[in-house]
Amino acid sequence: MEQNKSAITSEELQKAVSISNKIRSYYESKVVGQEWLGYALLVSLITNGHILLESVPGLAKTTAAKVMTEAVHGEFSRIQCTPDLLPSDIIGTQTYNMATNTFETKLGPVCANFVLLDEINRSSAKTQSAMLEAMQEKAISIGGKTYKLPDVFIVIATQNPIEQEGTYVLSEAQLDRFLLKEKITYPDANQEIEILNRIEQDVFSAVQSVATLEDIKFLQNLCQKVYVDPSVKKYIVDIVQATRITDKILPPALSQYVAMGSSTRAAIAFMEVAKAVALVNGRDYCTPDDVKSMRYSVLRHRIMMNFAAVADGVAEETIIDAIIGAVKTP
Repeated sequence: MEQNKSAITSEELQKAVSISNKIRSYYESKVVGQEWLGYALLVSLITNGHILLESVPGLAKTTAAKVMTEAVHGEFSRIQCTPDLLPSDIIGTQTYNMATNTFETKLGPVCANFVLLDEINRSSAKTQSAMLEAMQEKAISIGGKTYKLPDVFIVIATQNPIEQEGTYVLSEAQLDRFLLKEKITYPDANQEIEILNRIEQDVFSAVQSVATLEDIKFLQNLCQKVYVDPSVKKYIVDIVQATRITDKILPPALSQYVAMGSSTRAAIAFMEVAKAVALVNGRDYCTPDDVKSMRYSVLRHRIMMNFAAVADGVAEETIIDAIIGAVKTP
């Protein structure tokens, strides 16, 4: 079996698991429920990928983002998206200094480790597109000059799936820039009681860093060394290819709902996410289960459903499960 040029040592694996467990434990000490969201945010950290969160207001999306920032002692920035938000409000602009008779560059809130774009679909298409360079190139351009963003740079965008009045739906190209998309549901009764207890005990005021940005860079570098067997790569590609030919592999009752399959970014996302999952679980190699474990997160925003699916209440997850079931596992 072909191995990476620089193999991962057992000490490095132990350190990676230790860092991951500390971050997850800190998250769970602050956020009630939403364990899968914490796991997805950790995977985003390790892969340096962006994540889109979809839920109704008040389900701890902002809290979760802040907690992850606290855990690694990062810089947090929150941008409330509104229809009148300008690109310069996000990336920054040049201002004229009358005292020195010169223009000065003022960097915007996007220049942080964790950038929360709250209700991203409330900003205009022009403002949304201003984030594309930042998300894809890890850089911004102001006045003809390019400024690099921090090495650890993660955009956590949120959107409300219910209230659509005065919103601008994200285009497929913009959705594809997000490594993962998570749907967050309401807590159950016991979890809601625990939330009230923690609010009463003021557990959120105690801020503690359990890792550093250097630890995150260590995880990111180690993630690149995780071995992916050619059979697992073929499995990833088979899944992505299957999303484009659903009429040939799925029953007509399901394939009729799919308007468009996934791009190559889905295959890249699958591989990066599988590496991160393997690392969190203390392995230096990927398995097919690592690929399947976050299939909804990787594909739900990359498979375009038609109006018939919306009318009949067919979810992306149903199609994804059918595709995974139709593709042979190595």
